[in-house]
Amino acid sequence: MLTRWLLAAIHLLAFGFALASILRRTRGLRRCTSTEDLPVIFSADNGWGGSALVLIVTGAMRAFGGFEKGAAYYLHEPLFHVKMGALVLIFLLEIAPMMALLRWRLAVRRGDVPDLTGAAKYARIGRWQTLLVVVMVFAATGMARGVGLDMGGE
Repeated sequence: MLTRWLLAAIHLLAFGFALASILRRTRGLRRCTSTEDLPVIFSADNGWGGSALVLIVTGAMRAFGGFEKGAAYYLHEPLFHVKMGALVLIFLLEIAPMMALLRWRLAVRRGDVPDLTGAAKYARIGRWQTLLVVVMVFAATGMARGVGLDMGGE
């Protein structure tokens, strides 16, 4: 019982950190005009990556590790598929910003000035990712309330 509770709490907290991190990175990218803006963006990106890792690990443990209702329940739960679909979209959207930020980090380490012209595009991607994180939270809380099974209200 304690393990289930802690996994659920850590999973939910990771959503908060993920949302805060992606919002912070998006804001930084939107305002990015020089390399002086990069430390905040890199820090937020680290938070985004770390919280995503915690979400994936705790989510997999809860869904498939025998700590919650089990894989059979989740795989037949419509909102689980919504949540996983949002996660897949987040990952697909993350490819371009992740590659750019890796290039920027390498350029800064070499003492070069990275090409920041894509920053606004990556900020727009971040807005979509923010929306998808919120969709995941709604799907998760719906699953917790059994909404996906009966699709009804109280």
